[in-house]
Amino acid sequence: MATGRRYHPASLDALNFTLADVRGALGPFLIVYLTSFHGWTQREVGVMGAITGIAGVILQTPAGALIDRTTARRGVIVGAVSVLIAGSLVMWWTASFWPVVISNGLVSVVSDVFAPAVTALTLGLTARRVLARRIGRNNAFDHAGNIVIALTVGAVGTMISERAVFLLVPIVGLLAILATLSIPAEAVDQRRARGMDRDEGQGGGESGDGDAATGILKLLRCRPLLVLCASAFMFHLANAAMLPLVGQELAETHKKLADGMMSICIIAAQGVMLPLAILCGRKADDWGRRRIFLAGFAILPIRGVLYTFSHAAPWLIGVQILDGVGAGIYGAIVPLMIADLTRGTGRFNLAQGLVATTMGVGASLSPLLAGLVHDGFRSYEAAWFALAIAAALGFCLFLTMMPETMRADGESKPDGETVAA
Repeated sequence: MATGRRYHPASLDALNFTLADVRGALGPFLIVYLTSFHGWTQREVGVMGAITGIAGVILQTPAGALIDRTTARRGVIVGAVSVLIAGSLVMWWTASFWPVVISNGLVSVVSDVFAPAVTALTLGLTARRVLARRIGRNNAFDHAGNIVIALTVGAVGTMISERAVFLLVPIVGLLAILATLSIPAEAVDQRRARGMDRDEGQGGGESGDGDAATGILKLLRCRPLLVLCASAFMFHLANAAMLPLVGQELAETHKKLADGMMSICIIAAQGVMLPLAILCGRKADDWGRRRIFLAGFAILPIRGVLYTFSHAAPWLIGVQILDGVGAGIYGAIVPLMIADLTRGTGRFNLAQGLVATTMGVGASLSPLLAGLVHDGFRSYEAAWFALAIAAALGFCLFLTMMPETMRADGESKPDGETVAA
């Protein structure tokens, strides 16, 4: 339990901002760097994405269980940032296949810890009645951080060297560690950080205290959570490879300007995500989670098809703006849906880990799917259509099977629509 010591909201703002910088300095820039300057093939990129992604998601659900049980969530974030700094230094040192794959795998493992750990801290620091607004604010600062790091990476890659981009990670990583430690540990309500509100979780706090295996079995009996997992898988199967594909197309025709153009793509999308995150935070309790998420999901297949219309850089960058709608809504709404479904159970972070696992598997397979289709048909259009079909299937799944998760205080849900305590 928290001791009543207060924290300054700016600390949580700074944490979200700097963690976005740490993550954003790698990602698609690494792929452009490897393909444009070290001759990596589409297949090698796809294999790396699958291997590193799967390595990352294997630990997602256990990590969620750990975050439920530990009271040292700040320490988890600090440790993850430290590993990410080490991995970025290895990738700065060499572009050889296996060192890059291993380092990127470690980066993938620890990067996926950030979202559930920060959301858990947020839950422990924020009253339920203002949670939607606070998560929207988290996402707004996350997107602002992505904009700043994209501008910085574009400037460093263009004016200094593409390799120097990797040295940004240690700098912003230290800032992220300072932001984490600026949040007093005593300010975090440890029960609420697990999704066990003070006025809920009957049984004297026993809910969620069982082992992880028992907790997962209870999660698997929640039908909407399973639908959410499947939808997250399809969303990221369709979405994860889109930006790297744009980067690879741009690199083929504008090699020297590839980093700058990737920065423009990211900035354009993040510029849309920032106000959307704030809007979702303010309206999620009024409009409902399901309706908002459907709007974001519907953009994804449209975006995939639009990419096939032209290879011109202005068109590709323009279509990339639509990523801000889908990804912006996803980041703001999914944590709220998980919090709704696990309210009072103490299994919030375990459920986050389960959703993140399925999301990560989809994101890991996305570049492999796109790479195989591209190489098989020797066509970017074929890869775009494959991703668009995956998005359309995911949208139909969510539309037909996912109920609204928001409920009024004290309202009961039918059996199977929330996680059993």
